[in-house]
Amino acid sequence: MQVLIEHPEFNRIRILSGKRILHFAPEKILRDKIRVNASDYRTADFFAEGYYYPDIDFNLDISSMPSIATESYDVLIACDVLEHVPDDRKALLEVYRVLSKGGYCIFTVPQKDQLIVTFEDKTVTDPMERERVFGQRDHLRIYGDDFADLIQQAGFALSIIDASFFSEEVIEKNVLFPPILSSNPLATNHRKIFIGRKG
Repeated sequence: MQVLIEHPEFNRIRILSGKRILHFAPEKILRDKIRVNASDYRTADFFAEGYYYPDIDFNLDISSMPSIATESYDVLIACDVLEHVPDDRKALLEVYRVLSKGGYCIFTVPQKDQLIVTFEDKTVTDPMERERVFGQRDHLRIYGDDFADLIQQAGFALSIIDASFFSEEVIEKNVLFPPILSSNPLATNHRKIFIGRKG
């Protein structure tokens, strides 16, 4: 999420400062940096039985959030969340609903290199088989380049941020490009950040 520091348009001052933020499955390093900029910062996760969720404000299914009022947040962040959600299209519509006009969603997802269409097979339910097919035991799909289309179909204007948006100094400092490639055929070697804006 170096983009929230370095990017001239989508930096944390412009997008996060003074905003009402809902952060799904918050990563500690991001949570601590984002919280200080927000006017109201809340965390959410969909609690699974047997897991402990310290410091999470809401037990929420991102695809159904009836307890969250329409247009009640300015920013929603969900990094590597949607691949776990049975109905990701419904989730994107819910995200659109809870965001204020002009609000932003920030997503990352695992994408297979050079996969054009997202691969999903609901008959794959065995955790070991899911790991083989989707890359992780609790993943329900592996995204292709059409993930961008899904965000736009939900109503968002979309910007896709990758290494090409940064200076050579930032790229070298953060090893953004060339990436350290994995030989795993399901690895996401070319990470992107998807930033949607509600009109």
